[in-house]
Amino acid sequence: MTGWHASDEVVARYSDGSLPETDAWSLEKHLEGCGTCAARVSRAAREGAAGVVLAEVRDSVLAAVLESAPAPAAVPTAPPVPGVPIALPVPAASRRPRAVGGRLGRILWAAGPALRGAWAGAVALVAVGALALAYGGGFDGTRPLLLAVAPLVPLVGVALSYGRHADPLHEIVATSPSGGLRLVLMRTAAVLAVSVPLLTVAGLLLPATDPRLPQAPAAAAWLLPGLALTLATLALSGYVGCRTASAVVGGGWLLALAAPLLTVPEPGLTARLAQQLSLYFTGASPQWGWAAASALCALLLAARRSAYDRLETM
Repeated sequence: MTGWHASDEVVARYSDGSLPETDAWSLEKHLEGCGTCAARVSRAAREGAAGVVLAEVRDSVLAAVLESAPAPAAVPTAPPVPGVPIALPVPAASRRPRAVGGRLGRILWAAGPALRGAWAGAVALVAVGALALAYGGGFDGTRPLLLAVAPLVPLVGVALSYGRHADPLHEIVATSPSGGLRLVLMRTAAVLAVSVPLLTVAGLLLPATDPRLPQAPAAAAWLLPGLALTLATLALSGYVGCRTASAVVGGGWLLALAAPLLTVPEPGLTARLAQQLSLYFTGASPQWGWAAASALCALLLAARRSAYDRLETM
């Protein structure tokens, strides 16, 4: 790059496909805000070896559109009046069909595969299942189980939100200048916007536990831990990808819960789970620790934001 514009050599190498991937990503990001360089790249592509192919594709598409277009209906006209110019009928502009679902459908489509697939239904099933288990089954340990599972729900959504394994348009998304960290964060925010209200409301609606049993943490106590685990997943994704990062962080959380339960030979698994969750969730010290972990993961995301431009692109 020279000054504020791409050099002729960079433009030529980009148009013929010989520019290295990192330089190509940098140029594409520059083209988002520079119309001059965008016009130069477009002109170079038309004048290069690919120009002939692009022209043939364009002619073929236009010919196919013209052949499939219905013939205009004849419009009856009045007899011409001498001295008065004839007004030719102007065809009505074709209206763009409305997308299925309207604006909400487009938002859900952009939010990622997690909200378009079975994940959102699974979140609702977890919330409704917890209420049914508590009220219909009379199980006093529903709140500890829900609080243990709640931090894992966003991790699954993150794992399903980005990558070739879940998104049929991943190649197009990943090669766009906006397919890096910004898109990952937008899809993660959509996952949190669905899971946090559902699980928190379900926790608030659960009945109080038996006074004779250890009291589980409050219904909203999992929010900071869940945010910290989600940010840790995003930070680790820059090294190993979304699915592997979600599996590592989620497995670590389950191990941190299960290991103390298996080593303490006291009866009552639900009571021990409630005590363990209280150690992780209840009190200022644990919550401040989760807040500090969230801040550290956010700083790591910002420091390594360029790594997400090539996340799962190969």
